[in-house]
Amino acid sequence: MKSPKNEVVLGLIQTSSEATPAQNLEKHLTLMGQAAEGGAQIICLQELFLSPYFCQTNDDQYFTLAHAIPDKHTDSLAGFAKQHQVVVVGSFFEKFGDKYFNTAAVWDADGTFLGKYRKVHIPDDPHNFYSEMYYFTPGDMGITPFKTRYATIGVQVCWDQWFPEGARSLALQGAQILFYPTAIGWPAAGDPEIGATEHEAWITVQRGHAISNTVFVAAANRIGREDHLNFWGSSFVSNPFGKLLHRAPVDQQEVLIVPCDLSQIEAVRKDWPFLSCRRMESYSLS
Repeated sequence: MKSPKNEVVLGLIQTSSEATPAQNLEKHLTLMGQAAEGGAQIICLQELFLSPYFCQTNDDQYFTLAHAIPDKHTDSLAGFAKQHQVVVVGSFFEKFGDKYFNTAAVWDADGTFLGKYRKVHIPDDPHNFYSEMYYFTPGDMGITPFKTRYATIGVQVCWDQWFPEGARSLALQGAQILFYPTAIGWPAAGDPEIGATEHEAWITVQRGHAISNTVFVAAANRIGREDHLNFWGSSFVSNPFGKLLHRAPVDQQEVLIVPCDLSQIEAVRKDWPFLSCRRMESYSLS
């Protein structure tokens, strides 16, 4: 007998960036409204959605984009969550004391602030225009899931998606869906063949997280040319078999509305009990 459906509808926002935080906030609130109208219950925005991807160069002027959490920008997302009864995952340039973080924040469907996650893995690749170590301190809050009205979710940010440890940790703590707010693409002047290979690797590694941890994975990426980078979009949701339930285009704005049957998690784990069959005594990680 098949398990009854336990469905939650995800909404991912894939779009290009505007020039100012006010313009980006207005644009994203409009797109989030479309997602809510389409039935989305958990909405995830792309990485650093309030601004263009400024980490391509090292310039002190961009520290003025950082802000506290909460503030007026995050209050807008909290109000939206409460008004539309949706969970919201937003990504921000956080100023905390004298430190700066690349931070994702989560609000429950009643507007309650559930907490934040600070990006742990920070790329340091100025040659390819990902110079984030200049701006961000590695996260210091650990990796823990958030229990929302609709599902238990895990949140990491962009470069974290290439590392297996965070996904495994979140799955072991009960996360059913992993969200990855993202800003990734290829250098406009780079080798297109290498870019295409990296693009497919990006999707493949996250599908692997879904399979090996028996969870749903959702990645929300931006689109468009920004200075030296062409962002490759392709926001997607994968089920626990690694099947792509939906994948957005490379170069078009889209509000993804993707139903996920959470009962698949336990059904798959009966056949593929990867988490329970681990032999921890046989290996040590450091």
